[in-house]
Amino acid sequence: MDCELCAGAGGDLLWQDGFCRVVRVADAAGEAFPGFCRVVWHQHVAEMSALATSDARHVMDVVLATERAVRRIVQPEKINLASLGNLVPHLHWHVIPRWKDDSHFPAPIWAAAQRTGIARPVPANSSLLDALKAELSTLNEMP
Repeated sequence: MDCELCAGAGGDLLWQDGFCRVVRVADAAGEAFPGFCRVVWHQHVAEMSALATSDARHVMDVVLATERAVRRIVQPEKINLASLGNLVPHLHWHVIPRWKDDSHFPAPIWAAAQRTGIARPVPANSSLLDALKAELSTLNEMP
């Protein structure tokens, strides 16, 4: 099997437990949308419905905690949550901060750009990673 999310983290590792991990997207999309994260299930499954109910709840708890962390750190106007898996059929959720004047708004970030992106007043790259890691450390207290 040739799955990029089985072979690697899928971004800058921010947090993980025995079931899933949270990574900051470390490519052009991550640069255009500071704080863009993915929640990736460790085991190779393609759909939420393939998980036991307790596992599905766990991954959604992590998605919501990640959304809260991104909202606190980068203060976007909106968060987009998406679980597509069309190109990478490995269960993962995108947590994408959005602004009304970002390069793609109101379209999804995978659509054609509508305008040139605007620099966001968020912490520098290493500071952003540290801030997100600190926010996500509270996940360690989840039951």
